[in-house]
Amino acid sequence: MLTLRQLSLQRGGKPLFDNASLTLHPGWKVGVIGANGCGKSSLFALLLDQIHPDAGDLELPPRWVIAHVAQETPALPNPALEFVLDGDEELRQIERALQAAEAAHDGARQAELHAQFDAIGGYSARARAGKLMAGLGFGVDQLDRPVAEFSGGWRVRLNLARALMCRSDLLMLDEPTNHLDLDAVLWLEQWLRAYPGTLLMISHDRDVLDNVVDHIAHLDQQRITLYTGRYTDFEEQRAARLALQQAAYEKQQREITHLESFITRFRAKATKARQAQSRIKALERMERIAAAHVDSPFEFSFATPERLPNPLLNVEKVAAGYGERRVLERVNLIIGPGTRLGLLGPNGAGKSTLIKLLAGALKPQAGRIEAGQGLAIGYFAQHQLEQLRPDWSALRHLQQLDERATDQQLRDFIGGFGFPGDRALDPVAPFSGGEKARLALALLVWQRPNLLLLDEPTNHLDLDMRHALTLALQDYQGALIVVSHDRHLLRTTTDEFLLVAEGRAQPFTGDLDDYRDWLNERQRAANREATPRAGGNGNSAAERREQKRLEAERRQQWAIKRKPLEQQLKKLEQRLEKLHGEQTRLSSQLSDPALYEDANKNRLKEALLRKAQLDKEVEDIEGEWLETQEALETLASEE
Repeated sequence: MLTLRQLSLQRGGKPLFDNASLTLHPGWKVGVIGANGCGKSSLFALLLDQIHPDAGDLELPPRWVIAHVAQETPALPNPALEFVLDGDEELRQIERALQAAEAAHDGARQAELHAQFDAIGGYSARARAGKLMAGLGFGVDQLDRPVAEFSGGWRVRLNLARALMCRSDLLMLDEPTNHLDLDAVLWLEQWLRAYPGTLLMISHDRDVLDNVVDHIAHLDQQRITLYTGRYTDFEEQRAARLALQQAAYEKQQREITHLESFITRFRAKATKARQAQSRIKALERMERIAAAHVDSPFEFSFATPERLPNPLLNVEKVAAGYGERRVLERVNLIIGPGTRLGLLGPNGAGKSTLIKLLAGALKPQAGRIEAGQGLAIGYFAQHQLEQLRPDWSALRHLQQLDERATDQQLRDFIGGFGFPGDRALDPVAPFSGGEKARLALALLVWQRPNLLLLDEPTNHLDLDMRHALTLALQDYQGALIVVSHDRHLLRTTTDEFLLVAEGRAQPFTGDLDDYRDWLNERQRAANREATPRAGGNGNSAAERREQKRLEAERRQQWAIKRKPLEQQLKKLEQRLEKLHGEQTRLSSQLSDPALYEDANKNRLKEALLRKAQLDKEVEDIEGEWLETQEALETLASEE
């Protein structure tokens, strides 16, 4: 187990944890959430032994292999595939030992090492690394490219692939979906659901949390509270807990008011002085309950645009690309004031290119784009964070946009984005990615655009800010076009989707689940095309033998994958049968009228408690059974 006992930690004079405790069991998938600055990354640093607690204990199983995503990637000359393979440290150790044994002509040692290599899946390691990279959006032509040639965002993906390559007992991921597009996020979700170890994942994406984790660790008020279930369950449980806390607070406040009133009235009276002193001591001993609150620190809205021309933009037979490379052809769009459009499409298909085209940051190579009179575009993209002046404050950035606005107006506005009081005067240089993203959004909102073009606006934003942005976009009266891997944002702010794929941009009539199915079918089709076939050109005896060998190897791999799933199904079915039997016996017991007599009160209480436990356990196992069955069916469809 992973255990924290009465742990306390301060960083830079700020208390992050005070007597915090947490126990996690092997195999749990835990989402770590909390406001920015509450200590999520510090918790990871503690587990990685990079920092040490001021008090308390932290225990990890001594033999656990821990994988995490490195923060930086040096500009290495190594091929990308080799860099990812380095994540499996045991694999590399055996490879080095094999080289040494071959150089020493030690046949016995070589045989021993080859057996170890086979046992850890060494012969399929390259295929496993290639599959990881493909899932994260890397093309076949990128596998042998040096790491140094990749941009910062793609190096983050390489670090993620390297962490996933490690056959770890504990996997720690800090915002793994940042820098990923939607198809890579969908793939990562599937991979994480099948991960057999313990997962700790910091995430601000509620869909990812709902689809992957089975527990939520909430960091708040220097404590860690563990909730069972997914993010939606956490919201419900926390709301109930806060309601109870608020009721207890209000009851205590009434008691305090009563005591203070008695003290005030009778303190000076000799006959009542003793009782008054007793109540004063009672007040001093009372452990005060804090009022419950879940107020977001963020609150803003888009002002009504000054003008709403119709159409805002008219795009006719437009082609776009870079140099001689065409990315999009024959794009036709009419964007009116009510347009609320989400862009879908595989990585590299041209979603960001289309956004740049509409924003005027990229000139069309053919066709025409006609702007409505009074068009005011608000364009948000990650590169705009880099354009913020590091020596300027948030307030000064706003002042440059509107010299007529008073300082108080600007302060009131910027406070809604998490820059209250003197925070609005701090220079931007030390701001976190989330703070810079909030400032860039604030600058965009202030300008009252009538067409919003948002390219991954939720990167670096926490759950509270994402919620505030969602609410603001729902009330926004202009047109909205958004690219995002945040499915909750797409579902709640857009009315229709445009599929950008194979050089075209066309309406997509399905929902996000249909899009996931479309991606899966597209991948299966690509796999079928890539599979060598018997017959046709080059159908030599040697090639047919190689084809049979590959097919036999593939069948063996499918069997290896299928067997643990079938065994898991059998175990779950046996467990369900046992629980159903206990449920039947318990129901029979509860139907006995004698159980409800006063003399059997304790037995009744125990029976009802056991029934609740049984119902919950059956529900959890049935859910696990369905997931395992679905995994088997998916495997069968691929076969």
